[in-house]
Amino acid sequence: MVDVLTETKINCPIERASEYAANPDNAPEWYVNIDSAEWLTEKPLSLGSRIAFKAKFLGRELAYIYEIVEYVPGMKLVMQTSEGPFPMKTTYVWKAIDSNTTLMTLRNQGEPTGFSKLVSPFMASMMKKANMKDLRKLKEIMEG
Repeated sequence: MVDVLTETKINCPIERASEYAANPDNAPEWYVNIDSAEWLTEKPLSLGSRIAFKAKFLGRELAYIYEIVEYVPGMKLVMQTSEGPFPMKTTYVWKAIDSNTTLMTLRNQGEPTGFSKLVSPFMASMMKKANMKDLRKLKEIMEG
């Protein structure tokens, strides 16, 4: 099991940070590895929404579909994919530290199969580095 947890403090109100981060249309702007996000269901984001992402990770092109399995606007977003060699669950949690500071937690959990299982310790380390870059970019956008 791979379980990668990262977090950052963002100097902006929780409503603004959570609304931006939860919008799949913004993912290619702040996720280093995501090239595109395409809605497969109607907007706005809600339970059951499905979004197709194209990304690059460890030199490979990936295409996967996330489904929203939990969404409490301004507090928590959970999306998961069950397809491919590395099914993944991604969780965002936002907490207001004060009226202008948000703590955002990004957690990726997955159960690799096949070849992915062999490289999962290496993969966890690379995911942690990528997630830290993603949160830094998000912070930069929100504070800029």
